[in-house]
Amino acid sequence: MPKLDHLRPSGLHNNPAYSHVVTASGARTIYISGQVSVDEEGRIVGEGDIAAQTTQVMQNLGHALKAANANYANIVKITTFVVNYKPELRPIIGKARSAFFEGMEPPASTLVGVSALAAPEWLIEIEAVAVAD
Repeated sequence: MPKLDHLRPSGLHNNPAYSHVVTASGARTIYISGQVSVDEEGRIVGEGDIAAQTTQVMQNLGHALKAANANYANIVKITTFVVNYKPELRPIIGKARSAFFEGMEPPASTLVGVSALAAPEWLIEIEAVAVAD
């Protein structure tokens, strides 16, 4: 298992939903393209439902991680893109996402509001960086 340190620097608010800093050492760095809410057949999952789409996106990240012989614990950084982001969406996204990091330190994280993604039915896209041995 790679060595990951999740740092909580003094002077920064300690938010349990993400880590401000993650240092990682391992043999491989894994870059996962932005995942969207489609199933294996390319069909939209959870049309119009940000919670359902977030769950599907996280499951798709899991498939990508598994292909690289890694898992959610190996993720050091995620970037989340949300169409027409409003602050009231953050708890919905956070609840769906946190289920995949239960019992472990969350990765460093950035959330960005965007006007659109590559397909109009996609509400959320998440890319990840992981480190594994």
